Amino acid sequence: MMITESEILGASILIVDDQESNVSLLEQVLREAGYTGVASTMNPQEVCALHRKNRYDLILLDLQMPAMDGFQVIEGLKTNAADSYLPVLVITAQPGHKLRALQVGAKDFISKPFDLVEVKTRIHNMLEVRLLYKKLENYSKVLEQTVQDRTAELRESEARYRSLTELASDWYWEQDENMNFTKVSGPVLEMLGIRVASLAEEASDAQLPNPVGGWNETERQLLQATIAARQPFLDFLFSRVNADGSQQTFRVSGEPMFNRSCRFIGYRGVGVEQAAKK
Repeated sequence: MMITESEILGASILIVDDQESNVSLLEQVLREAGYTGVASTMNPQEVCALHRKNRYDLILLDLQMPAMDGFQVIEGLKTNAADSYLPVLVITAQPGHKLRALQVGAKDFISKPFDLVEVKTRIHNMLEVRLLYKKLENYSKVLEQTVQDRTAELRESEARYRSLTELASDWYWEQDENMNFTKVSGPVLEMLGIRVASLAEEASDAQLPNPVGGWNETERQLLQATIAARQPFLDFLFSRVNADGSQQTFRVSGEPMFNRSCRFIGYRGVGVEQAAKK
């Protein structure tokens, strides 16, 4: 995983210093180096609100300022930071302040008076680390979401076949949004005499149940109305009279399926033959 030079130069930077001459110098140095996302403030009390709004990749923070010094600013940033990485590079002329700043959460320091080569080098290096940290963090979120999606798919598959087992069905079936069969298991073809689009040529009559001879029309219409209304059904009984005069009764359960966008994508269910009568 790499950070490109264009990503570094496009990073967002906030300069915080109560001395206008220092702000102007740092802005000039950064813009001449090619940085395009540079902002500044001379009021340390604005820093926390600005960072909450803009989520800067780097804050150049002077430690000695009136009203609110840099250490207080760092403590304020720590209370509202969205992540665990505090992107602060402190500016100080006091050697004793460097260690203290690092201890309270700053990531690096720039000494006054400025050595411009040092300034540009430390800023570049810190931005590279910061952007790499953000990229890794985003990658971790994507990976976590992928794991959650795959887990949800696995649970759905397990539930599908668990329902099949619990109901001790003779067959399991699935239909798409056009009510064509896409999956069947068990002796459903022989029992119902239906044609399944995914197993044979497409047929407009691939519905459940297929309107072949002998079906109870009232029961069939009631089941089709339930399916058209996208309603689940449990242990629905329907029957047909065969050519030899025998009667078959079937018990079917089904439920509508929806994708993550709540769009209807078909039905799935199970069925069992009750008994044969003469």
